[in-house]
Amino acid sequence: MVLGVAHRERVSVVQAYRFALDLTPRQERVVLAHAGAARLAHNWALARVKAVMDQRAAERTYGIDEADLTPTQGWPLPALRRAWNQAKPVVAPWWRDYSKEAFNTGLDALARALKNWSDSRSGKRAGRPVGFPRFKSRRRSTPSVRFTTGAIRVEPDRKHVLLPRLGRLKLHESARKLARRLDAGTARILSATVRRDGGRWHVAFCVEVDRAARTPHQPQAVVGVDLGVRHLAVLSTGEVEPNPRHLDVAGRRLRRLARRMSRRVGPDRRTGRRASKRWERAQAALGRAHARVANLRRDGLHKLTTRLARACGTIVVEDLNVAGMLRNRRLARCIADAGFAELRRQLGYKTAWNGGRLVVADRWYPSSKTCSGCGAVKTKLALSERTYTCTLCGLVLDRDVNAARNLAALAVTVAGSGPETRNGRGADRKTPLAGPVTVKRQPGTATAGKTGTVPPQGRTSDHMLTKAS
Repeated sequence: MVLGVAHRERVSVVQAYRFALDLTPRQERVVLAHAGAARLAHNWALARVKAVMDQRAAERTYGIDEADLTPTQGWPLPALRRAWNQAKPVVAPWWRDYSKEAFNTGLDALARALKNWSDSRSGKRAGRPVGFPRFKSRRRSTPSVRFTTGAIRVEPDRKHVLLPRLGRLKLHESARKLARRLDAGTARILSATVRRDGGRWHVAFCVEVDRAARTPHQPQAVVGVDLGVRHLAVLSTGEVEPNPRHLDVAGRRLRRLARRMSRRVGPDRRTGRRASKRWERAQAALGRAHARVANLRRDGLHKLTTRLARACGTIVVEDLNVAGMLRNRRLARCIADAGFAELRRQLGYKTAWNGGRLVVADRWYPSSKTCSGCGAVKTKLALSERTYTCTLCGLVLDRDVNAARNLAALAVTVAGSGPETRNGRGADRKTPLAGPVTVKRQPGTATAGKTGTVPPQGRTSDHMLTKAS
């Protein structure tokens, strides 16, 4: 799959602009109340859907015909909204004090969750099975409210934003980047979401932007990117991007804050005990420390992907099985800290914005086992072998640089002009042999006990490929 920009002068994309907020205590209480209204609407609608489903299931056990069962409760957003409008005078008699968008936020989240669950059960949705939606807790859920209608704008001073019912909110930083596009008429705000993340409130604008078509600085340049734990990224040019390991660096502080929180009196759901103020302050400090790690990781990935997308016309990355790699208990922490999936996601849309293309190598393509000089493929390559040595041509090269060069060479065999392209080599789950190999016939066959040689063309090894890069 290739992500690229069509040959047009301008292209319309949807992107987000996120800014930190400096709320007063009163404003924070109002925003929290709107988030609570969204949570109430979500939980009420979910309870209604579950009650109807359980009632229909019980009636079926009684032998009642399908036509005589309790009427179903529709799952789409319009159906949930109609049910809520009928019940809100009783369920929430104070509903006039809050924006209708607050209740719509909870109903929309439930409608999407139910659709994902239904599609996952019927096979329409790929990936892992999606469970049935759960009720949102006031203490465990993230406060959030989304506005799609009403007065949503950036103030002329570019230091304040105006949102429905919330009024004028102060930004922690200037919104000049978004304001310039709005003033020029090349951007249109679709929605605004206020959310608390890491102990701090943020507002994220979903904006439809009319971007000018760009061209990379080197349109013909092809670079292969090999991701790893020892080095975050190794380029086919030989450049090495070090892995900052933000989580390991902050590990000592995180452990100290976690110990401090464990010594405080926390909540207990079994006895109904409320958490102490000291526990809440310790929890907030731990959340801020984790948020700082996430921000540092996000900033580093953005800088790396932006530089690559603006410089090179074609970028080749691997289709890594990150979920499977996280099952390795020895490397899971480092892999999660590196952010492989986020790096590929950013490369996907940034190559499209800059007029390049992203080539995704097949998951089973043996980039680390293949010699970048002669093309010979090793049957096995231990993860501890950091230097690739070819027994045929004598090439001695760092294994990560060798893998990156193989990825860059893969782009030559791939045709495509879209945003993202899959490699066309038809790589399977077996590693092709580098040369003639002696094969022993298995017992029970007509040629049992005999040996022979197998040519390298069109043959694969008897061992499934294990990705070691």
